[in-house]
Formats: sequence, C-alpha cells, structure tokens
Amino acid sequence: MLRGIRKASSNWLGKAVMSVVMGVLILSFAVWGIADIFKGFGQSTLAKIGKTEISTEQFRQIYTDKLQAFGRQFGRPLTQEQARLFGLDRQVLQQTIAEAALDEEARRMGLAQSDAEAMRIIYNDPAFKGIGGNFDPARFQATIRQYGYTEQRYLAERRRLGLRRQIADTVTAGLEPPKLMIDALTRYQNEQRSVDYIKLDAAQAGTIDTPSPETLAAYFEDHKTQFRAPEFRKLSFIVVSPEELGKWSEVSDEDAKKVFEQSRNRIGTPEKREVQQMVFQNAEEALTARSRITSGMSFDDVAKEHNANLVDLGMTAKSAIIDPAIADAAFALPSGEVSQPIKGQFVVALVKVGKIEPATTPSYESVAAQIKKEIATERARSKVAELHNKMEDERGGGASVVEAAQKLGLTAVTIEAVDRSGRGPDGQPVGNIPRGLEVVSQAFASNVGVDNDPIQFAGGYVWYDVLGVTPSRERTLDEVRAQVEAKWREDQISSKLRAKATEMVGKLERGATLAEEAASIGSKVETATGFRRDAAPSGVPSSLITAAFRTAKDGVGQTAGAGGSEWIVYRVTDVSMPSVNVAADEVKKMKETLLRGLTDEQVAQYVTKIESEIGTTINQAAFAQVTGANSN
Repeated sequence: MLRGIRKASSNWLGKAVMSVVMGVLILSFAVWGIADIFKGFGQSTLAKIGKTEISTEQFRQIYTDKLQAFGRQFGRPLTQEQARLFGLDRQVLQQTIAEAALDEEARRMGLAQSDAEAMRIIYNDPAFKGIGGNFDPARFQATIRQYGYTEQRYLAERRRLGLRRQIADTVTAGLEPPKLMIDALTRYQNEQRSVDYIKLDAAQAGTIDTPSPETLAAYFEDHKTQFRAPEFRKLSFIVVSPEELGKWSEVSDEDAKKVFEQSRNRIGTPEKREVQQMVFQNAEEALTARSRITSGMSFDDVAKEHNANLVDLGMTAKSAIIDPAIADAAFALPSGEVSQPIKGQFVVALVKVGKIEPATTPSYESVAAQIKKEIATERARSKVAELHNKMEDERGGGASVVEAAQKLGLTAVTIEAVDRSGRGPDGQPVGNIPRGLEVVSQAFASNVGVDNDPIQFAGGYVWYDVLGVTPSRERTLDEVRAQVEAKWREDQISSKLRAKATEMVGKLERGATLAEEAASIGSKVETATGFRRDAAPSGVPSSLITAAFRTAKDGVGQTAGAGGSEWIVYRVTDVSMPSVNVAADEVKKMKETLLRGLTDEQVAQYVTKIESEIGTTINQAAFAQVTGANSN
C-alpha cells in the first residue's frame, strides 16, 4: 500500500491528487478528533517525564535495537510476542523513562559537561579509531550517520550520558556488599559434592515390540502437535555493510604497506619486562634503601627492612604501568638493574627489572591479507551511506528488493522457505543468512507486500521483502511415520527405565548397595567427585549435577540422563564446604557483580523518587502499537 502511494505521488498529477486526499484526511481528523493529531498527548508522544517527551518513533527505534540485541544474546531471533512474554517491552520502557528522568534531574541540578570533556571522550572511543589506532574523523562521521545522528545531536547525547553517570556515581558512592552476603554466596557457589551412580540405558529396558498400526495411530493423535509442519516464509534480502562491500574492493600492496608501517606497534607484540616496584614516602628513604641493595642485600629483604610496600607487576608491557615516570624508568633499565629513586605522580619508588621479552613485529606478508581487508572495509564505510540513499530511492519508487539490487549492481539473497527458528523444510538451519542478522524474525513480523524499513546490521543496512507465506498445518501420519515411531519407541524406553530406576532406589533405601544393583543388571558403578553446581565433568549428565545438589549426604535418587533413552540412579557420597578465600579472583568477581546489583538497585530507587516528584505519563496505546500488543 505504501509503495503504491509512493508510485502514485511520483508525478505532478499524482502529487496534486495526493495533496487533496491528505488535506481531506487532515480536516476530518481535526473535526472528529481522531488520534488527537494537533494537540495534547497524541500518538506521536509515547511518554512524558516532567518536561521531557519520548516520541513514539524514538521509542520504536530504541525498542527495535534492544530486541535485536536480546536476540543475539539468546542465540536466536525474538518475536514481539516472545519479548512481551519475557517482559522485555516493559523493561525497555522503564529504562528509557529512567534515562529521561535522570536528564530532567541533571537540568534541575544545573549540571553541565564542557565541550572539551565531551570531545575527549569521543576522541578516546575505540569505535571511532581508524586502522592506525588514532581518532578518524571520517569513521566518526560515517558511524554516527549510520545511526541517524548529526555531529551536534551525537555530542548532545554524549553529554546527557556523561551527566547521568555523574548523578549515578554520586548516588552510589561508598556502596559495599555486606560481608555476610559475600560469604553466603561464596559458600553456595563453592560447595562441592561427590556421587556414585549407575547408568541405565536401552539395554536395561528390554525388548520393545514394534507398535501395531492402531497403537501408532493413537499415539500420533495424542501427540499430533509435536509433528505439525511449521509456518514457512519465502523472503529476499540484501546486505549493504562495510564488510560486505569491502569483499569486492581491491587494495594495493603500496597502500597496505603504508598502514603496516603506521600500525607496527598495534599489530605486533610490545616489549614486556618483569618489574618489581618498592614504594617509599620520600626520596631520602628510597636512596638509603638503594644503597643497601648495591651493598649486596636482596630487593625483597630491603623491602622488609624498611617496611616498604613491595609490588610485583610480573611480566608487563609499558602501557600497563599507570605512572608514566615509573614506566619510563622501568623500560630504560638493563635486566637485573635497580633504578635510582623515581618521583612518580603520587609516590617515590625503586624499580627492579628482571627478565626482558623483546617486542615482536610480524612480517608484512603474514598480515597483508588482514590489513587489506581492514582497509577495504574502512573505505566501504562511506559508500554505505551512498547506497543507503540509492536503495531508499529505488524502494520509494516501488522497486522490490531484488529489482533494486539488480539496478544497483548488488546481490540479493532469496530463501525459498524458512521457519521462525531459521530452519528450512529439511529441519536444517538455513545457511545463507549472516550470523547475528535477525531478518527471519523481522520477516515473520511482516507480510507479503509490506514495505519494510531497513534493518541496521554490521555497520550497514539490510533490506528485505516477504515474497510468500506457507501456513502451518497438521501433517498426516504417513508423512511422519518414521519420526512418530522413533518418538513412540523413545517414550517406551524412558517409561521402562523410570520404572526400573524407581525399583532400584527402593532397594537402596532398604539397604542394598549400588554395586549389588549394578551387578544385577550387568552394569558398573561410576563416580564423580568434588564437583560444584556450575561444573560440567566429562561424561557426567548435567541433570545428575542438579539432582545431586538437591539430595542430602548418603541420600539416593534417580534422574533422567542424556536423551530419553538413559536413566540414572545415584547416591551422594560426600558434601564439602571449602573455606572462603576473600583474596581469590572468583570472590573478587562475585563482589563486583554484587556491587553492580546494589548500584543498579540504588539508582533505580533514586530514579523512582525523581519520577514521582516530576510526574510521569505513559501513552499506553502508543506503547501497545510499538510493541505489537494491540495486534492480539
């Protein structure tokens, strides 16, 4: 429909007719108040927080981006229905409102960020650095343009983000996770268990007779939904991204060698040194300590004698040493030497250098292909915006994705049939969809003849058309007879193994041993020792790990194994609780995770208070339209 309107309005007569039509529509809206177009809280505004408005289109873009990100996280595209089921729609709305509330609070507090600070952050952003590792203005412009930003608008957004962080940092200053919580979670995470177990497989289930036609037909009727053919869609799409366009660009050795020379330090391995650092209050104390070292006393013993703080930096690169003065001194010393007293930014130090690993630089030949690929991709960034405009012009003129691709010399991909999970009729994943591209989920949210907005992907865009829909249907038994019989047999085996396992558990509870039960079925006792809740020991089903942590020491139980044709009977033989080592890396990481959680909760409470003070209003109809809730 939209494409037809575009075609109709492409000449002067069509434009005149469309102007009259739109004039009548606008007049009728004004008279009847449809959608409240000209005043108040219309469909163009999704939420208001104080004086800040969040437009429907603004939230639509935010929500689409988040949905695609969640899809990548889950490893498969999410439909709008699934997103609502998980509550992602409300989460994104709450986050967007929270950010707007913090923006309002920054204005009320009179906070501001200087241009110099905002530009410093932008210059140091890795996303805007070119092949040589320095800020690349062209890359910056291409990147922000790709996401619909002007330079002024992006700078304003960075300022808002910086001010939000200032407020959040102030609100959460001094937060620390309670020691009791860290101890409890550490013990829970590090608890270890050991089990003895027996695996029962299809051999212990006995003979499974071939099902009669009547039995198979009855089973099929009871489980028909499991064998239903899914809905399939035929679609075409075209990817216009720097990487895709870069495949067709040729880069000369001359250009590649220039970049190689400019980026030697980045692509090579920097020099590393074994560095020890001894910290003192003043230069006099450091000089005295150095004289003791030159007279034959060891570095470590001098540190103990002077009660000085000794820091072992290990094998480190110069860039990893925070203090520039100390870094310069450490990387100027020969191996085995001790420096003169170094006046750093905050301390006076002596530095000792041990082993030295020289810097290495790969040959041009070994990295030429990668450098050429990077150059080609970088050059293609500017062409993405150009092709985006041309594609939009072609689409606006009524061309399909395939037609537009042919006209612009691009290659469109056509998939004859794909289901919601990205699989073809043969049940195998469709292989010609780039990893991370959620075009299938987008196609299932669209329909034949719909003029779809392009998807942002890999620094570029993807245009797609739905060409056909094959509805989901019930298959006949003849179509899936082999699959039905295999599933029936699997269920029979599982049922018999469960009954056998229940019988064995009863005997164990009455005093029998696992060894006796294993011998009775011609099996053997296996052992898994010292595993944690998150462990994955080789050959041990994850279901046994979970079941073991639900069972007391010396307790017995049963659980399904791998697939429907394996069952497990087990006994928990040991439960141990290691002591908490607060210096361990995993404890430090847990503390960081807890701190992030506490920080988020504190900021959330603060934002809730702001929202209640300044007032928050949500246009539920617009929210339902964006998230697809009104399509049910």
